[in-house]
Amino acid sequence: MSRVRFSEVAKGFLRMDLREKECAAGLIDRFMRYVKICTTSNGYSSATPSTEEQWELAKLLVEELKSIGIDDIELTSACYVIARVPSNSAHDLPAIGFLAHIDTSPDVNGKNVTPILEEYNGLAIQLKEGVVLDPASDSDLAAHKGKSIIHTDGTSLLGADDKAGIAEIMTALAYLLAHPEIKRPPLEIIFSPDEETGNGLAELPFDKLKSKFCYTLDGGPSPEIEAECFNAYSAVVQFYGNVIHPGSARGKLTNAAVMAAYFASLIPRSESPEATDGYYGYYCVTKIEGAQEKAHIELLIRDFEQEGITRRLTALVSFARATEAAFPGGKIKIETKSSYFNMKEKINAEPAVMEKLIAACRNTGIEPVLKPIRGGTDGSRLTELGIPTPNIFTGARNFHSRKEWASLDEMLAAVRLIVELTKLWADAA
Repeated sequence: MSRVRFSEVAKGFLRMDLREKECAAGLIDRFMRYVKICTTSNGYSSATPSTEEQWELAKLLVEELKSIGIDDIELTSACYVIARVPSNSAHDLPAIGFLAHIDTSPDVNGKNVTPILEEYNGLAIQLKEGVVLDPASDSDLAAHKGKSIIHTDGTSLLGADDKAGIAEIMTALAYLLAHPEIKRPPLEIIFSPDEETGNGLAELPFDKLKSKFCYTLDGGPSPEIEAECFNAYSAVVQFYGNVIHPGSARGKLTNAAVMAAYFASLIPRSESPEATDGYYGYYCVTKIEGAQEKAHIELLIRDFEQEGITRRLTALVSFARATEAAFPGGKIKIETKSSYFNMKEKINAEPAVMEKLIAACRNTGIEPVLKPIRGGTDGSRLTELGIPTPNIFTGARNFHSRKEWASLDEMLAAVRLIVELTKLWADAA
C-alpha cells in the first residue's frame, strides 16, 4: 500500500470529509479478495445459479453486509443477495437501489485470478502467456501513467466485470453507515448471479423489491453513463442432412456441417461486431458445431431499434431458404428468443433518475458522457420490469479479456458518486 500514489480524483474525497487512504484501502482490500473467488457462469446450464462457485461470493457478501451493520439481508435459493438499509431522513423518500452482478464471463478463464496493483509507469506491461498491456494500442492505459491500476498476471480475466461494481457499492455502504450524519433514502442492494449468460434476473423475486429507481454499477471508464442499450435476441439454427456412404453419395448426400458453413457465409460481414460501433447493430456467430447428419449455429442479434432486429430475424429466414435451395434434401429450423430490450424509453419517462445521476456526477467534479451500451446489463431487464435503471462506470476496461484492467482512481470516483447520489435522493424532499 505504501507504493500507491493517489491522484487528484482520489483526493477529491477530502472535499466530502472522506478519509482518502482509509476508503481506498477498504476498496482495494474488497476488490482484491472478490476477484480471487472464481464465479464463472455457464450459459449452457438451466440452473440458477448456473455454477456452484457463485455461492461462495454470495455468502461472503452476506457476512460482510452484516459486519458493516446491515440487518435486513436475504440470500435467496437462487443466489440473489438482497439487502435493505432504512432511511435516516425524517421525510418519506422513495427507495433507491444499487445493483451489481456476482458472476464473471465464461469466455475467458476465471480461475486462480492473480490481481496486481501497481503505479503505472507508462511502459508496456509484459504478462504471462504472451499477454501484453500496451499503451500504444490502449489510449486509456497510456493516459494512466503515474496512476494506480489493477490487472492480472495474464493467465485469466480480472473479474472487474462486475466485482469492481460490487466492491464500489460495498465501500460506499460502509462509508454511509459509518457516517449517519449523511442523510439517505431507503437503500436496496442487489447482487445477482448469471448476468453474463443473459439470465441475471431470471429468478429474481421482483415482487419483493422496494426500489422505485435503481442504478447498476457495471460500466466501463469514467465519466461514461449509460441509459440506453441494445435490443437483444439470440438464435439457434439447426441443420438436418441426409447421410450415406461417400462412395455412393452422388445426388443423395446432404452434408449438414457444410450447410452450416454455407449459411454462416451468407451473414453480412459488414454487420459483425468487429465491423460495427456506435449505434450500428450486428449478428454475432458464437458457435458452429456438428457433423454430416446434424449441425447447429448459435448467434446473437443486436440493434438499438426494434426495426433492425426484425430485419435481421427476417434475413435469417431468407438465409435458411437459400441454404435449403443450395442443398437439396436438407432442412433448417430456426429458434429465436429475446433477452432484453432497449431501456431508453422507460428511463426517459422518469427524468428524475437521470437528473439526479448527472447532478451527482457534476457535484463530484465529473462531467458525464452519455453513451449507449453495446450490450446490456441486469439494469436493462430491471428497467423492462418497471424499475428504471441506468448504468454507472466502474473504472474497468477490456471486459471478458486477459487484458482486463481497472483504474483505482475511477473506482474511487464511483464510490464517491454513489455517496453523492444517495445524498441527492435524500434531498428530494
